Amino acid sequence: MTAEAALVGLGMTPMSLKAGDTPLQLACEATRLALMDAGLTHSEVDGLLVGSSQGVRPDRLGVAFATQGGFSDLRLLEHVEIKGATTIAMIQRAQLALDTGAARTVVCVFADAPLVAGKGAGSTYAHSGGRTGARGLERASGLLGSVPTYALLANRWMHLHAGTPDDLCAVATVTRDWALGNPDAVVRTPLDADGYFASPTIAEPLRRLDCARPVNGAVAVVVSNDPAVGTGTRLAVRGVGRDHPVRHRRAGRESWFGGGRRAVDDALAAAGMVRSDLDVAQLYDPFSVVTLLLLDEYELTGGVPAGEFVRTGGTAKGGTLPTNTGGGQLSGFYLQGMTPLAEAMIQLRDQGGDRQVAGATTALVGGIGGRIDHHASMILERTA
Repeated sequence: MTAEAALVGLGMTPMSLKAGDTPLQLACEATRLALMDAGLTHSEVDGLLVGSSQGVRPDRLGVAFATQGGFSDLRLLEHVEIKGATTIAMIQRAQLALDTGAARTVVCVFADAPLVAGKGAGSTYAHSGGRTGARGLERASGLLGSVPTYALLANRWMHLHAGTPDDLCAVATVTRDWALGNPDAVVRTPLDADGYFASPTIAEPLRRLDCARPVNGAVAVVVSNDPAVGTGTRLAVRGVGRDHPVRHRRAGRESWFGGGRRAVDDALAAAGMVRSDLDVAQLYDPFSVVTLLLLDEYELTGGVPAGEFVRTGGTAKGGTLPTNTGGGQLSGFYLQGMTPLAEAMIQLRDQGGDRQVAGATTALVGGIGGRIDHHASMILERTA
């Protein structure tokens, strides 16, 4: 029987709010750190999976990173792109390669550098949807980038779930409290409700503090099913699930919600677990409303409405499901799906310091892509 795939190495660059290194330079450093963490050299890797932020950029990371990053004689080499679901898709692809013997040790890396001199990250992401088709019509109407789009989603969620801005505030303040214990978080000043509501509105009802903090940085992980590979804690990939609702956004159909729970159901079924077995959840949170949406969609609150669950401490320290324990993408750092994966690994390795969830051995990692168009879920468990 083939041994189970496990995460055996983690490498993270410093997360920067300033222009600096290119995605290539960042990816090289994160990979070096991940291999060092696993006790490996480049020559011992036979698989490489590369992820990058969507859009056509001249510095976008691709399969050329195999040469640029110092690899050779690879049996598996691919560029994977499913937006925010990419990280878990890479882990799933690595798992399949390991299970079939197509590779023995795989590095998965994501790097991004949206912050460039003289421009904000918003200007970089605003162009990611293109200028033709439906996205072109949106741009011509002034719907630029993700913030106004997710503002529409937030209004729809509040209408359907009797939500209020207090629910959004609770997500922002709880994740900020988690970030205070994370030295890698880019925002680590205390935040209360007064501070949240003093934040300027970007697109009603979303305020600046409802939006993720993009950074220049990179994360790499090493995946292997060889028990001899790795020098420390092994995190078994117990289950992976995916769901792609393929939304058409036409009259008579729901534009945002429905679909996604199957990804969690499938991951849990593969792991032989139920939701109450989860010690922590690391969810993709580009906007505060997405945390609420996913808690509901994935049925993680035990039947309590998501807004109430967060407001009463369910996701906070000491809560029934500590969630986004590094500050998430709102206060931690936004590196798409690598943000929740890195924090899950830190927690299950018992390396969380002041934010460590005592006794955490199982984690749900979630990723979403586009406008909640893609869902990916993974169950990790510490085995040694």
